[in-house]
Amino acid sequence: MGKMLSGKTAVVTGAGKRSGIGYAVACKLAAEGANIVIADLGPDSDPELAVKTGTENEMADIVAEIVRDHCVDAMAVNLDVTNSDSIARMVDAVAKRFEKIQILVNNAGASFGVPNAVHTYDETAWMKTIDVNLHGVFRVSRALLPMMILEGGTIINTASRAGKTPPLFNGAYAVAKAGVIMLTKVMASELAGNGVRVNAICPGQIATDLEKWRFGLEAQFFDSTIEEREAEMCKTIPLGRIGRPDEVGDLVVFLASDRSSYMTGQAINITGGQLMEL
Repeated sequence: MGKMLSGKTAVVTGAGKRSGIGYAVACKLAAEGANIVIADLGPDSDPELAVKTGTENEMADIVAEIVRDHCVDAMAVNLDVTNSDSIARMVDAVAKRFEKIQILVNNAGASFGVPNAVHTYDETAWMKTIDVNLHGVFRVSRALLPMMILEGGTIINTASRAGKTPPLFNGAYAVAKAGVIMLTKVMASELAGNGVRVNAICPGQIATDLEKWRFGLEAQFFDSTIEEREAEMCKTIPLGRIGRPDEVGDLVVFLASDRSSYMTGQAINITGGQLMEL
């Protein structure tokens, strides 16, 4: 049986470390035959980030692993989604390697200034969180669409359960992810005539270092342990466990493939039943 994505090329932002969703997504896409562009901050990693991004060496190792394990082409590029010049350099590098792309996964994200309520939130941290999570999706999509729009393709934006049900003391992230969901709908409507489908995924609790960091903050707040906070969270999830990054990767593969050819403008929950909607 042939691979679903053979001959296609995918750009995955925020994919430069093995402990994140982006890495799992890139590996799943490669396993289905897609060429992969790993895009992350690399040497320009933001010192204000509580959870570090992929280093240049780790990105190179991931590329070598993908090429070896999946027999596809792959490359790593440095990318700051808040910087238009960085995005332009990324686009130039991708264009030199690949004639066009068919899949874009806007996965890069971050949270600054937490935990804080709205009335105590630092304005700079608030704006930076919005810029990375929402404006970054806009900037990267706009820059790469010329490589997609002639023959069509698919864009998958990483939103979050937080974009539908806000967590406590992380308001900027929740607002940004809600914005990503609406941006997804706007793009889906505007790009449908160009053969570009756009969908969002809304992960709940997924076993990443970001999730571990979140449980660590809660543990401090509740004078508890990380393990106890995770156990409490699992009580709110009907399936009774934290999700795995590879499970998110499977959903992205489906949305990137022709198996979802009649789907666009959707924001799909992957939460173990923690969030259920009509």
